[in-house]
Amino acid sequence: MKNITVYTSNTCPYCFQVKDYLKEKNVSFTEKNISTDTEARKDLISKGFMGVPVIYIDDEAVVGFDKDKLEQLL
Repeated sequence: MKNITVYTSNTCPYCFQVKDYLKEKNVSFTEKNISTDTEARKDLISKGFMGVPVIYIDDEAVVGFDKDKLEQLL
């Protein structure tokens, strides 16, 4: 089973699409909302990202709602 973390914010429409997509696929994931979690925000910035969504599937980062890339990694 893959370890999936989704960095999101409250105002990001693509974040909601990613979460809906993963739920439709019955894929469990951990959500880190940078709007409400300052540690998650610092963590994401330290990894070099300034926007969301960022989806980590194991050690591979997917930036944005890239459905093809997500299909490939899942």
